[in-house]
Amino acid sequence: MYIKELKDSKEIARAISDLIVERIKEKPNLLICAATGGTPTQTYQQLVDQKSRYSTEKLRVIKLDEWGGVPMDNPETCESYMQKHILKPLNIHQENYFGFNSNAPNPEEEIQRIKSELKKNGPIDICILGLGMNGHIAFNEPPSDFNSECHIATLSKESLLHPMAVGMGTNPTCGLTLGIQEIMQSKTIFLIITGEHKQEIAKNFLTGSVSKHLPASYLWMHSDVHCYIDKQANNKK
Repeated sequence: MYIKELKDSKEIARAISDLIVERIKEKPNLLICAATGGTPTQTYQQLVDQKSRYSTEKLRVIKLDEWGGVPMDNPETCESYMQKHILKPLNIHQENYFGFNSNAPNPEEEIQRIKSELKKNGPIDICILGLGMNGHIAFNEPPSDFNSECHIATLSKESLLHPMAVGMGTNPTCGLTLGIQEIMQSKTIFLIITGEHKQEIAKNFLTGSVSKHLPASYLWMHSDVHCYIDKQANNKK
């Protein structure tokens, strides 16, 4: 794993976006798996700001996860985030976007649909992740099995305290998420860790010890992970 400490989230966003732009130039139909929430927002903004440097005509995007049991047009869904920060600003064509329906009539069928889409369009070229307060990646909550695939997740108390969930005005009933296996099959993974509030979980993750009780630790088993952490999160005491 490549680990890089930078001053703050702005420097991290600039570094990652520069690398992604170069990859898009090399492969215009790149498939990006995008996390949502506060952590990756500045990276996406940098990609938008640099849009003149590359073409998004063939660029493909898959949504990492979604809150279940919530209307798609709720402003706090991952879908609303994707539309606001990635899909509309980058002019991603509808046929090049794959994402969970947050309020699917049959969640199990929705899981199978996404698995089928990824099988046809994958593997993921670049996966952008954040580190959850309890060590989750996507909605792979602890304990998570290494062999887990795209599934319906029971949300942890930590996830239900996420600002997106708190701001919904209704409680999500579950999480819809890519599994550890789909994430691990990504060619390249960018893991972003920022903020003083992430110090404790970052410290546990950076030991390199792999455990189902810290699902993000499975990333140590991947051959091409770039972990960017800011000074506030990287407490070396």
